Amino acid sequence: MVATVLRKLQRRNVIRAAILYVTAVWALAQGIAALGPVVGAPEWVARWFLVAAAIGFPFWIAFAWFYELTPEGIRRESDVDADKSILKATGRRLDFLIIGVLAIAVVLLLTDRLLRHDTSVAPPAPVIAEKSVAVLPLVNESGDANALYFSDGLSEAFIDALSLFPGLKVIARASSFQFRSSKDPVAVIGGKLGVAHLLEGSVQRAGDAVRISAELIDVKDRTAIWSEHYDRPYKDLFKLQDDITSAVATSLKAKLLGGGNAPPPQSDRPPSGNLAAYNAYLEGSFYAHRHTPEDKRKAVAAYNAAVKLDPAYAAAWAALSTAEINVALLSSSSAALTQALPRARAHAEKALAMAPNLALAHNALGNVFRNKSNWSGAEAEFRRAAQLAPAYAAPKSNLSVLVATLGRPEEGVVLEQQALKFDPLRPASYLNLALYLMPLGRLDEAETATRHAIALQPDGINFYRNLSVIDLLRGNAGAALADAQKEPDGAWRDVAVAQALQIGSDRAAADAALQTLITKYSDDEPVQIAETYGQRKDADNVFKWLEHARTVKDPGLEDLLFDALLLPYRQDPRFAQLCKELNLPPPKN
Repeated sequence: MVATVLRKLQRRNVIRAAILYVTAVWALAQGIAALGPVVGAPEWVARWFLVAAAIGFPFWIAFAWFYELTPEGIRRESDVDADKSILKATGRRLDFLIIGVLAIAVVLLLTDRLLRHDTSVAPPAPVIAEKSVAVLPLVNESGDANALYFSDGLSEAFIDALSLFPGLKVIARASSFQFRSSKDPVAVIGGKLGVAHLLEGSVQRAGDAVRISAELIDVKDRTAIWSEHYDRPYKDLFKLQDDITSAVATSLKAKLLGGGNAPPPQSDRPPSGNLAAYNAYLEGSFYAHRHTPEDKRKAVAAYNAAVKLDPAYAAAWAALSTAEINVALLSSSSAALTQALPRARAHAEKALAMAPNLALAHNALGNVFRNKSNWSGAEAEFRRAAQLAPAYAAPKSNLSVLVATLGRPEEGVVLEQQALKFDPLRPASYLNLALYLMPLGRLDEAETATRHAIALQPDGINFYRNLSVIDLLRGNAGAALADAQKEPDGAWRDVAVAQALQIGSDRAAADAALQTLITKYSDDEPVQIAETYGQRKDADNVFKWLEHARTVKDPGLEDLLFDALLLPYRQDPRFAQLCKELNLPPPKN
């Protein structure tokens, strides 16, 4: 009987038809995989194509059983005389089709392998605008390591001043300062920063005199298109800064436009010209860019000294506001932020009263509102800061976090990408970008962004955990665990490993890892414990731990509306209720 069935399958070319179907599906799947990212197709397109192909397979086999391909066209098999079987002719046609489809599939596969970008490296370098510059940190030649704040402060002052020229792309401090004392060739530095020019030099302050040497270099041919050496009295520091800024802008054929729709000029100088206050401000900024609690406290002390020397110094009041919050956020005391916010708000509002168009002050007040969960107030202030300082990365990045918090990750992607144009080597921005891309289903882009962050900061905390989350969203248990185990030791590694184990086959290990999280981090990482229960499809425990997170004021709840591991539960009424209690908008279904 089996032999009879096989003969009928051969006579009706069913086996060849099945091979043709499978090869055609494979070829189409290769095409979707290769072209899907190019046209912006979501990843689920390929998955559902394969599901549809599997459903269609039995119908294709039935069709091949009942119908024949004849010279007169497709006819029912029962209508074809058995003595006039066209087995060989039809089979030959099917063989040619199979060979042709296989050839197409192989070509697509090889093309995809050859052209596919390695996501472990940076994306292709953008087209570099001719009017673009990065200010490298001026070398401190004062002979006193403690004077580094002064050379760094002047370097940042040039960044801010040059950013006022419309059409001139100026790279932010966080990226350009990565090349302090770099031995990389000019072309390499310019390529990594995406600029056509570099401004470098040195500064020396001795008593009442200041000496600055500066050089503007064309990255393409490594020649100096402008250079100058200045010896000036310290009291003429502001005039000296203006002279250098003007010379650089003139060399780049940039014009400072005023009036009309041009935003008001931004400056961190005291309007009174008080150099002692400005010096204290530079010292505060130096410590504010460092990351230890002690450095943050030194920043507060320096900014306090600046406003004491010049009570009308708006920029210093705004910087003091942000510094107060940063000290509180790094404190082990949960009450520290509550105590700091009223002071920080008073400082920011004082700055705005003195300088209503100071972007730094609007950004500071937005930071206060964000930490008070006043989302609408924070959004308004960050938007105003971004409007007043369109060439600054910080307001755009802050706004991107805020709109994602409000459930608009697609807008967050656009804003973070805009910020990265001015600050292209900031790992945190790439990590944020990945977090916004994940809930949108753009997992390949999220992986590329995360790997770029890792390339910039290989020992970064939460970077490999981010990769592991992407693996979880793809349903790849093995990759999720492998990436989780690359995370540096600590809480985030424990979280990543526990979450990866939940979708694996070792249930005992999954249970033990979850219990470890609960034992070690019940008050520190309740949102992540909720995410872990989410991987177990345990909705009741998801919301039990989210409620605990609200009780202990876990800041991770701010990510609720773009947390790709928790959003699958957004249709549960408890999710909308939690959003209401957190003063967040209702989730989009």
